[in-house]
Amino acid sequence: MRSKDYGNDVLSGEWRRPRKGQIPEIPAEPGLVAEDPDSGFCGAVVACDKFGVTLEDRFGKRRVFPLTKSGFLIDGKPVTLVRPEAAAAAGAPASRRSASGSIAVQGLRARVAKESRIYVEGVHDAELVEKIWGHDLRVEGVVVEYLEGVDDLPAIVEEFAPDEGRRLGVLVDHLVEGSKESRIAARVSSPHVLITGHPFIDVWEAVKPAAVGIPAWPRVPRGVPWKEGVLDALGWDDNVGAAWKRILGSVNTYTDLEPALLGRVEELIDFVTAP
Repeated sequence: MRSKDYGNDVLSGEWRRPRKGQIPEIPAEPGLVAEDPDSGFCGAVVACDKFGVTLEDRFGKRRVFPLTKSGFLIDGKPVTLVRPEAAAAAGAPASRRSASGSIAVQGLRARVAKESRIYVEGVHDAELVEKIWGHDLRVEGVVVEYLEGVDDLPAIVEEFAPDEGRRLGVLVDHLVEGSKESRIAARVSSPHVLITGHPFIDVWEAVKPAAVGIPAWPRVPRGVPWKEGVLDALGWDDNVGAAWKRILGSVNTYTDLEPALLGRVEELIDFVTAP
């Protein structure tokens, strides 16, 4: 997964670490993406207390750094991270990040939609993508639509009529070798279409169990509808809509999602917005 916030080497070029008094103080709010240049560890803030700040990288690995340390990097520039409460008391401006970790564009007016599109399988997929990447998509002028399954994908692609200025990105559930979805995807060969996907049976599984407050997503026996099997195993009410509302409500930033989904969505956005 490529980072939009950092180049290949944030330490390259001529720069010096400013004196302590010149380093700006930034509130360590959840979702803020920062890098420790000494170790190269880059991740989003998931916790901050008087002892330190916890960063989580895109693979779910966490590290704690002392707040007394100066010289974190944000967008390649040295900063000092401080507790959000302390920053508010001092009148410091809040950090401005979108749920995907990108820099939020203030006063944004959505662009006129591009002809290129991103298709996802269902309404739950579309709502999850909107919650995390909605800001980024409006900045780029990209519309996300849902297909209600991929069985008719080749015909849908043909009807869309993709070309160089009208690209199509498709996010597919359970896109693994030998699956029905992989066989359908293999029937599409246009260079102006990118079909990619995650390994999960349903996009629900792309939400980290810890975010939902469960130890793990249950294994559902073959022949049992997956969502219904999950609800039964978790002891939740058999209301799929209410369950999804509960799951989606537990997602706040990209750190609540599995890397296997994050990378694929970023890849699709890059593909449909390429010059």
